[in-house]
Amino acid sequence: MTVDIRIVRAGQMYRYFFRETVVGDGRRPARTSLRVAQEQAGVPAGRWMGRGLAALGLASGEEVTEAQLRNLFGERGRHPGADRIEADRLAAGDSPEEAFKAGALGRRVTVTGVDFVFRPQPTIYLLWAFGDEETGRVIEAAHERAIERVLEWIEDEVAVIRYGRDGIYRVRPPGGLVAARFRHYEARSGRPLLHDHLLLSVKGQRLDGKWGSIHTLALHENTVAASALYNELVAAEVCEALGLATEPRTVTPGRRPVMEIAGVPHELIRWTARRSDQIAACLAELEHEYVTAVDDDGEPKFLPVVSERARAKMNQIAARKTRPPKRKTQPLAQLRAWWKASAILTSRVAADVITSLLEHARAAAAAIRARVAAVVDVALAAVDVTATVFVMNEGGRFHRRHLLAEARRHLALVLRGRGRDSGLDEQIVAAAISTHCLDITEPKTTIGLLADYRLYTARWSLSDLPARRRPPTPAPDPDRHLPADPGEPAAHRPPDQGAGEWEIPRIPLPYERAVLAGAVVRQKLRTTTAVRGRAYDVAAHQQAAMPEQLLAPEPADPAHDDQEQKPGRREALDLTALRALRASRTDVEALDLTAERLRHLQDAFAEAADQAHTTMNRYTHRNGAEPPHPVRPDDQQAHRPQQPGPHRGREAGY
Repeated sequence: MTVDIRIVRAGQMYRYFFRETVVGDGRRPARTSLRVAQEQAGVPAGRWMGRGLAALGLASGEEVTEAQLRNLFGERGRHPGADRIEADRLAAGDSPEEAFKAGALGRRVTVTGVDFVFRPQPTIYLLWAFGDEETGRVIEAAHERAIERVLEWIEDEVAVIRYGRDGIYRVRPPGGLVAARFRHYEARSGRPLLHDHLLLSVKGQRLDGKWGSIHTLALHENTVAASALYNELVAAEVCEALGLATEPRTVTPGRRPVMEIAGVPHELIRWTARRSDQIAACLAELEHEYVTAVDDDGEPKFLPVVSERARAKMNQIAARKTRPPKRKTQPLAQLRAWWKASAILTSRVAADVITSLLEHARAAAAAIRARVAAVVDVALAAVDVTATVFVMNEGGRFHRRHLLAEARRHLALVLRGRGRDSGLDEQIVAAAISTHCLDITEPKTTIGLLADYRLYTARWSLSDLPARRRPPTPAPDPDRHLPADPGEPAAHRPPDQGAGEWEIPRIPLPYERAVLAGAVVRQKLRTTTAVRGRAYDVAAHQQAAMPEQLLAPEPADPAHDDQEQKPGRREALDLTALRALRASRTDVEALDLTAERLRHLQDAFAEAADQAHTTMNRYTHRNGAEPPHPVRPDDQQAHRPQQPGPHRGREAGY
């Protein structure tokens, strides 16, 4: 995600945000005013945002002063102009208690705000860092407008004020919210990282004029949807203004691709990822400790695989352990000169490419826009979105916000950086819920009756996928060790290699299953008479749910064409014709050609699942007699399709 969220508390405001965040993540000198410290750090002053400013006598874009920031976020939710209000009341003859109460916004709170961090994709801020001043202004303006649009969406669709007994009543803040935005230019590693901190106040005004507190859990729950909306908006505006296009790139094998600006070399992204490399190295050590941990009896504590949830928690630990101290901030012009020189010397990218990065990206965009049509079919998008969300959520249960986030990702993948009509994501979600989703909210609690908390599952199932009989599990060999890939046979351990000195196997990621599910459901629905009309008579539609890298054959080696195929290896799928059809964007023909090879895909995924289960059983059963070792509650089991049932609490993180 490119939008992070963190709670802001009153005491934390002084210790961290007042000293570092407001001055570009540097160290604020003691006894230095906020504006002077920002000028010394070379960062712009903070600006107020949000429709709620009118109720406080402030204007959008007005500079944030230190007193205003201290009152609203540091003094447990007081009016930004509380000092002036209190002085006026005292001058009018009010008591100190009455004057203090006049400057309060409802009850005093401990959690005073939420810190949203917005940062564009790496290829966008690389163009900002290496481009000229005009390019930088365009990207910063798109970045700022995308933040404004996301804040408007939060005000209209997400933020709620709870009141009444146990907070049973919920109301949108009709006047909007109040936020302070601070811009930063670099990461802790010194590499370019354009990002903004949006300090969103939890204070909101109800219809009766009273001030209440925003429910922060709703903000956390919708962070993924906010991130997807921000990514889509900033990429579309940058591409339209600069003549660029986006393309999907696989960052981690098995995970969903991310949309980056086409034509920007991947080596430049790696040049900015020094922190990522440090985190990855620390994460490998933590995973080794995890799978080799033993209890007091010498037995392994956990299964010898790392689930995605456990890996996410270890990734947070690794990020904290490798976090470097903050650097002294520098002016932006000096930073840009240093970034360009460093990239030319250390990124292994030609200097002419770095100096003319925008022209390379425009050339790649011209090729993409010439062969990819910007056509979105709501009916097909609803199928893809529902299938992906159904598979990637535990138990096949999901909320509307999950569909909304996936719909925005789908649009970004289809449109390749082009703009879209407002409300198209909502149309896809409405079509998905009405056509392919089943409401399983149970029991009918007060919160469950709200539209945002209705619980859904898919109307169809994937039980028609071919089932394969599992081979018998052989007894484990003490001289054999865990394979690097759960689908490959275990190899003998070298004599000089200790336990745990191999790649840690992980539970297969669900995104491949989601991709396959979308293909299966599209083909299944296409053959039914109920949906065979206009939805599948389109002449141009981007087949977005099936990434080419999952279907593309491996490149042939001319020097070994005469060798026989390795036993057990399936013949690579020849999809040259499918790519030709994709170039013409004929969706019906593309679906027909996919159906011809769907059987091979199903067999391949079934075989991979069987091999993963075989590996799990081999290392969790001792001679087939002992029960499996206990698993931590935060470990997730391999995905098994389940029938709809009662709601069992919050679903796994989506």
